[in-house]
Amino acid sequence: MMKKLFLVDAYALIFKYYYAFLGRPMRNRDGMNTSVVFGFVKFLRDIQKRERPDLLGVAFDPKGGSFRRDIFPEYKANRAETPEDILLSVPYVKRVLEAMCIPILEVEGYEADDVIGTLSQKGVAAGYDVYMVTPDKDYGQLVRDNCRIYKQKGADGAIEIVGREAIREKYGIDDPVLVRDILALWGDASDNIPGVPGIGEKSACKLVREWGTVENILDNAARIGGRQGEKIAEWGDRLRLAKRLTTICLDVPIPFREEELTVCEPHLDELRAVFAELDFKAFLNDLANLAPPEPLSDGPRQEDQRQLAEMARAKSAAAKKAALVGQGNLFGDPVVPLPGPVPAAELQEEAEAMQLATAQTTPHEYTLVPNAARLREVVSEVARYEEFCFDTETTGFDIFNDRIVGLSLAVEPHRAWYVPFREEDAAEYAGIVRPLFEEERIAKIGQNVKFDLMVLRRLGIEVRGRKYDTMILHYLLDPESRHNMNALSEKYLNYRPIEIETLIGKGQKQLTMDLVNVERVKEYAAEDADITLQLKRVLYPMVERIGLERLYSEIEEPMIEVLASIEMAGVRIDTAALAEYAVELNRRMAELEAAIRAEAGEPSLNINSTRQLGEVLFAKMRIAEKPKMTRTKQFCTDEEYLQTFARKHRIVDLVLEYRGVKKLLSTYVEALPQLVNRTTGRIHTSFNQAVTATGRLSSTNPNLQNIPVREEMGRRIRRAFIPSDDDHLLLSADYSQVELRLMAHLSGDESLIAAFEHGEDIHAATAARLFGKPLGEVTPEERRRAKTANFGIIYGISAFGLSQRLEIPRKEAREIIDGYFASYPKVKEYMERVVGKAREEGFVTTIFGRRRYLNDIASHNAVARGLAERNAVNAPIQGSAADIMKIAMIDVHRRFAAEGIRSRVILQVHDELVVDMLRSEQERVTAIVTEAMESAAKLRVRLVADAGVGGNWLEAH
Repeated sequence: MMKKLFLVDAYALIFKYYYAFLGRPMRNRDGMNTSVVFGFVKFLRDIQKRERPDLLGVAFDPKGGSFRRDIFPEYKANRAETPEDILLSVPYVKRVLEAMCIPILEVEGYEADDVIGTLSQKGVAAGYDVYMVTPDKDYGQLVRDNCRIYKQKGADGAIEIVGREAIREKYGIDDPVLVRDILALWGDASDNIPGVPGIGEKSACKLVREWGTVENILDNAARIGGRQGEKIAEWGDRLRLAKRLTTICLDVPIPFREEELTVCEPHLDELRAVFAELDFKAFLNDLANLAPPEPLSDGPRQEDQRQLAEMARAKSAAAKKAALVGQGNLFGDPVVPLPGPVPAAELQEEAEAMQLATAQTTPHEYTLVPNAARLREVVSEVARYEEFCFDTETTGFDIFNDRIVGLSLAVEPHRAWYVPFREEDAAEYAGIVRPLFEEERIAKIGQNVKFDLMVLRRLGIEVRGRKYDTMILHYLLDPESRHNMNALSEKYLNYRPIEIETLIGKGQKQLTMDLVNVERVKEYAAEDADITLQLKRVLYPMVERIGLERLYSEIEEPMIEVLASIEMAGVRIDTAALAEYAVELNRRMAELEAAIRAEAGEPSLNINSTRQLGEVLFAKMRIAEKPKMTRTKQFCTDEEYLQTFARKHRIVDLVLEYRGVKKLLSTYVEALPQLVNRTTGRIHTSFNQAVTATGRLSSTNPNLQNIPVREEMGRRIRRAFIPSDDDHLLLSADYSQVELRLMAHLSGDESLIAAFEHGEDIHAATAARLFGKPLGEVTPEERRRAKTANFGIIYGISAFGLSQRLEIPRKEAREIIDGYFASYPKVKEYMERVVGKAREEGFVTTIFGRRRYLNDIASHNAVARGLAERNAVNAPIQGSAADIMKIAMIDVHRRFAAEGIRSRVILQVHDELVVDMLRSEQERVTAIVTEAMESAAKLRVRLVADAGVGGNWLEAH
């Protein structure tokens, strides 16, 4: 077996992990974004464990750029400012590499590509199998028989090895070195290297396959037909320059010495310090396994080789340090050393505290309750406390078909009981514990209480009294972090719970409790109740300390029962109607497919292939002069981008309609009938209280909040949502422009308030102000523009964004925005005020005190800061709207119960409630729902709810 050399392109991976975690970044206790360092270290460890390289090096781009900028000043000049989170992460990445004793490679004046290119060739010559770790396509030119690209592919982290065959398949060339010529012709937008105008990837590949190198193509430009040949000849000097820029240098002044690429023993004290600083508990607990694994190649690794590596590394570091003392860089700037590791002694105590405890290291008393007599004794003991924690164990997550197999109870830390429920005992045990759960004076604690509440309700047990849900408590404290019990336990208790896989096997999803494994299950289940009890005692005081206890007790806590009732009620759908609609949509898809192929002149075009579609639209039909490219350098064909060409090119309109029909079919028309519960005959979605950062509810399995409503084809799906039987109708009640009313309330703008008070059409009233004409003379188009501005302003829309939505020049869009702020000056004042306050405090609040934290509000990165500023404006509005809807739902639920109403709320969709309404209760139910919604908050403008009734959801809406 050949020895293996792995060379890692540091910045390629750093940017990859920054964007991979961008939607929900990891942060340590100081708020630092640690995603980059975590992803980088994890992937590096995976390489060491999976591949066991003999040699390993990580290459960085040097400060000050490379020789390419000397020969082409515009090189990479188009790149946005490096995100601040990356700038802060790089020193930590280097600290971890140094502590892990992994060689860092950096040569002044040369990029990481060049360093890796040079060492890869030298490594092959020395008899190594070389793997270049990077997602960068430029490295294709370096591929040889013993030199390949190693990269992650897809969301599951699968590894792809790119060798000669893969290059041949992608570009159609036998010699991978010609990749540099393809890139020169095609250009590289990310590096600001211009290609020949009119030549895309497909054309470049074809030219290189036929003529070979750029030099040969230029020599034969006259023989290349048409305008293409003329362009190549005209572009000659720039094309030669482009090739110099795309060619990876193979003669970087860096020696290939095995001892300098050998991974030596890690410095555990330094690793412990940096992992503690970053809150990397998983890595802290795996320190013992951080020594480099023995390579798989022939011949054992000799201890003296590692010692040589240590000596070489120390000598190199000393030389660099000596050379830098009192000197500056090439531009005369003083050298600023990278932040060094925090002294290990200062972090030793904290690091030791973060060594997570487990059930094996923590004294505890978890007791199995073997029979009904013992259960009665336990219930009597628990009933003496003011609160207790509980958790149910079930065979699955379908409360109507799966069954309860156990119940755990806890009243004090490290002490809990586990009660196994056999099918023959379930009814008797339920009767014993029912008084405990229905006792109002005793508070109940749980993690995701709603699920347990529904499980017990199926046994005829109502959970009454205060309910403390640790998942929701943490959601209020830190809405954008993870709220699962294991994560909370590690973060707040320094304790790692038992993993379910240890009981039921990896990959298993169902829990089957029999007498053989009940002892092991006891430890797992009782621990859940114990940990959750401890978490409540940590989290609730934190909620009180920052003034969120009313938000929890008056809104979030009562919502648990409301949502449980909605989910258990479920929604009935007309499966026959959906089946008929599926036939109609499939017929339409076939028509659209034929029309698209005819328009493209490609009878075999696979419309679902983004690559083929991109080639047709942008390479063949040339619908854009400078088409947008993906990171993998394919033509971009996502819906948002194609929308910019809508109504300009018939084929684009057909493609967008085709995709819309396909999505309706796969997501709703064909999928919904498969989700009907076999026991109830209804669909039971799950409403999530602890997902969105703004406080809005979300819906999953399936998502019923995204049922289309704007287009006719989508609206027809709502027709399939029907009442439970012939004695019922559907009532739909939704708020009228609640977010604009909240903007009027929060900004205090007199003109906006007056428009609502006078009952004016707010969009027409805005148009009248914008375009300076009487209300009665506003045209439908002017109203449309004002409506877009009204809602766009709430979301911080830019002139560019408004111009895209309205398909008008940017100058005209800017005039509309300026006119809007002139019409409603206090709206602009509010936006500036709320952003300024967010910059001071780091968060914004709804009118009920819900917080949205904005970590990037003071970022030096304009993109990140701009997003945070838009969230600062929108979160108080969207979050207040969400809170108002929750208050209305709670009121409806209580009034239905108090008056014995048999109608039931079955859906909540943003600003809308849907009720399965008994016909005989129509008048009272309509009054209760509209009154509850309109009285949910007292604002400077009146809340208005519109209600409709029908034989299906579409008719009612």
